[in-house]
Amino acid sequence: MEPHWDDMKIFLAVAREESLSGAGRILKLDPATVGRRIARLETSFDAPLFLKSPQGYSLTTAGERLLSHGEQAEEAMRAAAEALAGPKDTLEGQIRIGAPDGCANYLLPHVCARISEQNPDLDIQIVSLPRVVNLSRREADMAITVSPPSAGRLLVQKITDYKLNLVASRRLLATEDPIETLDDLKGRRFVGYIPDMIFDAELDYLNELGVERVQLASNSVSVQLKMVVQLGGFGIAHTFAMPSHRPLRKVLPEEFELTRSFYLVRHQSDQRSERMNRFAELLVSNLRDEVATLEAAT
Repeated sequence: MEPHWDDMKIFLAVAREESLSGAGRILKLDPATVGRRIARLETSFDAPLFLKSPQGYSLTTAGERLLSHGEQAEEAMRAAAEALAGPKDTLEGQIRIGAPDGCANYLLPHVCARISEQNPDLDIQIVSLPRVVNLSRREADMAITVSPPSAGRLLVQKITDYKLNLVASRRLLATEDPIETLDDLKGRRFVGYIPDMIFDAELDYLNELGVERVQLASNSVSVQLKMVVQLGGFGIAHTFAMPSHRPLRKVLPEEFELTRSFYLVRHQSDQRSERMNRFAELLVSNLRDEVATLEAAT
């Protein structure tokens, strides 16, 4: 029995969601129908494609081999649709960007608003997660990361460097003993990430100051900065975030300043898509401009 392309779409959805119900929600099918279609595809290939367990559906060796072919077929269909539609002056459709909290809160809203104004038929979605976005599961079409991935069939492009500073509120600095050297920070209250929720070593900023205890912690950058302002304490702020938190002041900027980088990560197959290439070019150039503008304002 020849496999059906519609069944391949269902296979990709189950592989990415790791459950029949999750795939069903995306495809607007009930789980029983999804299960029957997977069974039909397994019969077509005369091979089990998934291992079923209480934790969900995981790919077998045969399923892993089929996955790359299914993704290539999916991209070929998408590219064919673009080719038949012909070139257009503006972008359209939906594009989802995954990004770390700082970028998603302080950079992407302005950047995506500008791109949207230029492309009114384009729907842009921002996914802010306290972890690395999983592109293989199509959680997003592209992701902004703070470290370049070293594995997978991915396109990686450096976007820009950005700065981070030690900060405190204007009120705290006016009422506490002056901070003249880094040694003066000993015994002070710090705000930062929840230690066991730091998903990338590049985010472990306070480690570079030798801070052993974080009295106020959150996995959200915006929450951290609000705690610095409202509750008092010292923290690390993206320089580009400081215009959004006017009470913050840099502390010892000549002695302590960090440099990190943003990277744009895409599916390698998207390199053949004019639409995705054009959007990536707009995103990168606008992000570079936004970081430069906001950092210059501090």
